[in-house]
Amino acid sequence: MGIEISREWIEAYLSKKYPGSTFIALNPMGEGVHGVGYSVAFEWQWKRQNIIIKTLFSEGFGHEYFSDRAQVLLLAHKAYNMLPKHVRSLDVVGVGKKMVSVGDCQEFFILMEEAEGETYFTDLERIKKEKKLTDQDLEKCAKLADYLAEIHKEKCKNPGLYKRRIRDTVGSGECIMGVLDTYPEVEFTTSDEITEFVRLAVTWWGKIKNRAHRLCVVHGDYHPGNIWWNESEETNDFILLDRSRGIYGEPADDVTCLSINYLFYGLRMNEDRFEGPFKELFDLFLERYLSQTKDQEMWEVMAPFFAFRATVVCNPLFYPDVTNLTRRKLFNFALNVMEDETFSPQNIPEYLRDRS
Repeated sequence: MGIEISREWIEAYLSKKYPGSTFIALNPMGEGVHGVGYSVAFEWQWKRQNIIIKTLFSEGFGHEYFSDRAQVLLLAHKAYNMLPKHVRSLDVVGVGKKMVSVGDCQEFFILMEEAEGETYFTDLERIKKEKKLTDQDLEKCAKLADYLAEIHKEKCKNPGLYKRRIRDTVGSGECIMGVLDTYPEVEFTTSDEITEFVRLAVTWWGKIKNRAHRLCVVHGDYHPGNIWWNESEETNDFILLDRSRGIYGEPADDVTCLSINYLFYGLRMNEDRFEGPFKELFDLFLERYLSQTKDQEMWEVMAPFFAFRATVVCNPLFYPDVTNLTRRKLFNFALNVMEDETFSPQNIPEYLRDRS
């Protein structure tokens, strides 16, 4: 499951990175599906400092080799610091039996700044409970759409990279096939249907892999857990965490990553149909984004990205307290969307229905 971080390593590292610093505490922050986080407190230049350490587990999601985990963290270190509103990465450190040169490393971890605020999940949970939106909820949704529209303006000419990003969406350990491989025994789908799911996704790989003109700056994992709102008196803004899988990609990846969470929470609130406050947020988010980008081609490429994000929100490892009916409707959504030539929000009721 990876190496446990030791106080000795941290003290040795701090003495080199922050000369004259004094170690205060190393506190585990809990486990996620991908790894463990730690908070490190120390004093440096007469101020208390806090940094976050993140490690990755060695099981699942294409992280089995230590070099896989090194690749993820080294790319994250570069990507975090190139995106506006993203928490900064401070360093990537390799360790063996002690702090060593890279050639002798057995494991890696990343150090980053501490984010303040609460995740966007806090807002979504409140909306689900109260079944209504506030003006601030609408403002936040608009801000999140505006942010994507702004960063997606920066394009990149690299046809090979675009092909890779589309290929990875289907076959990467962190995307469709990798996430499906982590499913435990479930009641809402079957092994044969999962194989059919992947077959449809591979078809989409063939359809869209040559649209390299769409390659642009992306976040790559723009979901509510990576969006932290700081609602102090001085500011009402957000900061981002965990930019994933690179600097450039398909803009539909970011758009579907957040919008499917509105669908997800809408179904958790009402399993019979998608309506109400989360439908309003879903429509606002897409309309606000597309009004600025004019990217009508996106409707033609969204399907495999919605499918990928559906595998995540349906996964009991990520969301254990979701009913099988909600999972089933989201799986229907993914399969039916992949069988449609062009995604249409008006067809969501049809996408959610059981396939005959």
